[in-house]
Amino acid sequence: MAKSATKKKTVKQPDLFEAPSRSAKAPKSAKRTPAARPAPKASARTKTAARGSSAEAGYTAKHIEVLEGLEPVRRRPGMYIGGTDEKALHHLFAEVIDNSMDEALAGHASWIEVDMEADGFVSITDNGRGIPVDAHPKFKNKSALEVIMCTLHAGGKFDSKVYETSGGLHGVGVSVANALSERMEVEVARDQKLYKMAFERGKPKGKLENAGRAPNRRGTKIRFRPDPQIFGNDAAFDPERVFKMARSKAYLYGGVEIRWRCDKALLKGSEIPEKAVFHFAEGLKDYLASNLEGATLVHPDIFTGAAGKTGKHGAVEWAIAWTADADGFLQSYCNTIPTPDGGTHESGLRTALLRGLKDHAARVNMEKRAAAVTSEDVMVGSGCMLSVYIREPEFQGQTKDRLATAAAQKIVEQAIKDPFDHWLSGNPVQANKLLEFVIERAEDRLRRRQEKDIARKSAVRKLRLPGKLADCSNSASQGSEIFIVEGDSAGGSAKQARDRRTQAILPLRGKILNVASAGKDKLAQNAQLADLIQALGCGTGAHFHEKDLRYEKVIIMTDADVDGAHIASLLITFFYRQMPKLIDLGRLYLAVPPLFRLQHGGKIAYARNDAHKAQLLKSDFNANAKVEVSRFKGLGEMMAAQLKETTMDPSKRTLLKVTLAEADVKATARSVERLMGNKAEARFEFIQENAEFAKEETLDV
Repeated sequence: MAKSATKKKTVKQPDLFEAPSRSAKAPKSAKRTPAARPAPKASARTKTAARGSSAEAGYTAKHIEVLEGLEPVRRRPGMYIGGTDEKALHHLFAEVIDNSMDEALAGHASWIEVDMEADGFVSITDNGRGIPVDAHPKFKNKSALEVIMCTLHAGGKFDSKVYETSGGLHGVGVSVANALSERMEVEVARDQKLYKMAFERGKPKGKLENAGRAPNRRGTKIRFRPDPQIFGNDAAFDPERVFKMARSKAYLYGGVEIRWRCDKALLKGSEIPEKAVFHFAEGLKDYLASNLEGATLVHPDIFTGAAGKTGKHGAVEWAIAWTADADGFLQSYCNTIPTPDGGTHESGLRTALLRGLKDHAARVNMEKRAAAVTSEDVMVGSGCMLSVYIREPEFQGQTKDRLATAAAQKIVEQAIKDPFDHWLSGNPVQANKLLEFVIERAEDRLRRRQEKDIARKSAVRKLRLPGKLADCSNSASQGSEIFIVEGDSAGGSAKQARDRRTQAILPLRGKILNVASAGKDKLAQNAQLADLIQALGCGTGAHFHEKDLRYEKVIIMTDADVDGAHIASLLITFFYRQMPKLIDLGRLYLAVPPLFRLQHGGKIAYARNDAHKAQLLKSDFNANAKVEVSRFKGLGEMMAAQLKETTMDPSKRTLLKVTLAEADVKATARSVERLMGNKAEARFEFIQENAEFAKEETLDV
């Protein structure tokens, strides 16, 4: 027995990855055992090998795809334009007009024409050098035009020989626009000849065509329409958005003239002109002045200037003003490309302004008071426009929303610092006023940080994300009101339309939590409701204190459609369950935004719903009048002036006070539980009982 045991210990254990040897001898103990154990193990290995072979057969060389041409763009558009939403759709226009702007900045084009057609096509024309049409040396059977339009990473902007600075970097912009267009038509006028070529979904429809002589023409025209297979059947360019994008190019470079034309059919209910020509010699100063029209400036002058030659590497242009009664903003550009997410050039601007103000504080013996000032304090209430030109800039992503070039910070800081010092020294009285304004902002910030209890301004600090509170300047509850709006788009329009002295804006992201069906844990963890409670400052439930309520009126302002009504219902349910005393005190209201805009000639009226629209058409307009009727998509689509006139101006608006009749307290409680509670069968029962009363036009199907 001992001998047998010794032999078992010395038996070599099989390697998991080693094939069993046929010549290997089994141990004696195995020979004496009729039912040998190794057989099942061999069977298991066989089954495992069989399964492995089957899995490997499902993943072989034939499963490896190689996408060629523009197919990667159509398969993964988000990688190139950030998605397939409205912003991505308009990015196609930006890519095309940026090429024309590069020609203008290089000194080869003096005008750019933008034309929007009723059939969804948009065309961009310039009088630059024109895209090359001769045969490409690497692709002998293709013109340079075809290579540029159909090949990723093909272009003339990889070095500085053709363009010293440019918005294009990777040679993918216009080819991406071509790939994602249902049809694109290109006309090139070079050497007094006109060439044409058409593409559909990125593929050429024939070779380059010589269309004959064109002695009085030069440049490039690109006409295209986005592909509904990519962006959806309802996808179309927004005239207002394209108009603003085109106009901004004229502001950014005074050496180019932008010519605008849009089909009248696309402008119904819009204030955008059918034709316009833009040329701004003062550039960013004109742009900023138009944005701050009507605002009260802390310093009466706009700080504006330029360093270097526009379009050349290292050139910087800026325009900055500080407002006492408006929210601040900063719009920055690199090589005329908008950078909404900022970047290193914005960091250089902030540093230059902060250092300049602190140096001025030292000169006027206010260094101690200004010690706590940060760049954020300097930027509060400031309206800034910044444009920088960098050779071969680095952006984060193809959509170029953020500049990452490290050298840009130093370029901007050095360009602005000395002129800012001279600007402050040139008018010391106004400079001191600006310094006092910034120091007050810093002291307010520090005071809010130190306050233990919720005070008037604490919510501004605590509600930065996701729903940023734009507070009013009135420090008393009496006379102040807060508008609770849905989404950042509506919040942006409301901030522009509000009376900054008495009206605060709190945007919430989409539909909030249904508190009637949620538990206490979910309620406590919900960030949007926490932001709302924090902003009001009065507490909830048994901890509600009227004296701590920081606004006289709490106004729910949502879109005038079914989704807006749903969000309003969720908010009312929240206040009914968590702050019922707010309703009892008569402090909760519903705004009544219009759904329709009616116009005939110079006469304009707004209707709340279809019934109100029919009433206005009969009472306010002649029976034979051809009234233009436009429907608002939402608060975010309304112009700020329209939103103010119809919904926010206390002298013109209509508010609905939310009340609870004493006789209906129990019935209301049952209805809220039935419709908003967690029992779906109760809602289904309600629908069955009341279906016969529903009108077809009121259903959202």
